Amino acid sequence: MKKTLSSIFILLAITTTVNAQNWNTNFQEATAKAAKESKNIILVFSGSDWCAPCIKLEQSIFQSEAFKTFSATDYILVRADFPKRKKNKLSDSQQEQNNELAAMYNPNGYFPLVVVLNAEGKVLGKTGYKNTTPEDYISVLASFTK
Repeated sequence: MKKTLSSIFILLAITTTVNAQNWNTNFQEATAKAAKESKNIILVFSGSDWCAPCIKLEQSIFQSEAFKTFSATDYILVRADFPKRKKNKLSDSQQEQNNELAAMYNPNGYFPLVVVLNAEGKVLGKTGYKNTTPEDYISVLASFTK
């Protein structure tokens, strides 16, 4: 019984690790990793604690198995969050970096905004929240790199 339970926990830990997403918050590190691994970048501007479409995008698309599988092979994920609640306040340096990213890639302040970039930071395409399936959303993102 103990062996069975420990086997189940090990399997769950492996599955969780394999399916976990690695959202970066440091853009410089993410671009260096993208260049090293020859991957593109998905940069997401979100208001995680106030923007309803941002929350829906996270839940319906980014947390889906289809998106996790899609993004794991070809993309480095970066989140530039702009929370409003005091308890979710970012560090000053993180907020400054996110502000600089917004000035460069989201000057109109759209939330959510999903920007696909190459490793050099060139914009390949932009989109926002769409009430669609993960597979259709993935098709939109993939179309930017064709």
